[in-house]
Amino acid sequence: MTVKNSRPDAPADDSRPTDAGNMDKIRDLLVGPQMRDHDRKVARLEERLDRELAAMRDELKKGLGLFESFIKQEIETLSSRLRAEQGERQNAVRSLDDEAKAIGQRLQQATSTLDEQLAASQRDLRQQLLEQQRRLSDEIRDRAADGAQALKREADELRLLKTDRAALAALFTEVAMRLNDEFDLPGSEHLGND
Repeated sequence: MTVKNSRPDAPADDSRPTDAGNMDKIRDLLVGPQMRDHDRKVARLEERLDRELAAMRDELKKGLGLFESFIKQEIETLSSRLRAEQGERQNAVRSLDDEAKAIGQRLQQATSTLDEQLAASQRDLRQQLLEQQRRLSDEIRDRAADGAQALKREADELRLLKTDRAALAALFTEVAMRLNDEFDLPGSEHLGND
């Protein structure tokens, strides 16, 4: 049997259709067991590769799932912290706002109390000034009345003590007459004769 083409992938000659079938048989006899063994090895490698790829996909899915759950957990933790911090800040802001309102109310109450105390103090001071003015006016009036009465008493006493002009003139005349020995006392005539 003559083989024109020794290559297995070369096309068979159309003029001899039986040669092509023979060639396949010869090739199958010569390379067949190796090809089948090779095909089995390739099939096993493909199966192993598929299993390893499936295992790698599963591991990758598991890893991605774990990573995703870790990321979700971290995001949830961070979100929880953020919500807690926001809540704390809101509570702090509310607390500061409430405290500011309370301070404002206390300040307003203190201002109102001070205004009331100031008004009361002004009323009391005005009342005290009026009372003191009345007391001083009464005291001045009383002292003026006392002074007028004292002056009247002194004037009355001076009037009582003041000698009459006619009596004073008679007294001076008598003194002058005595000095000139012209004054005769009643009953002094007997004295001179003795």
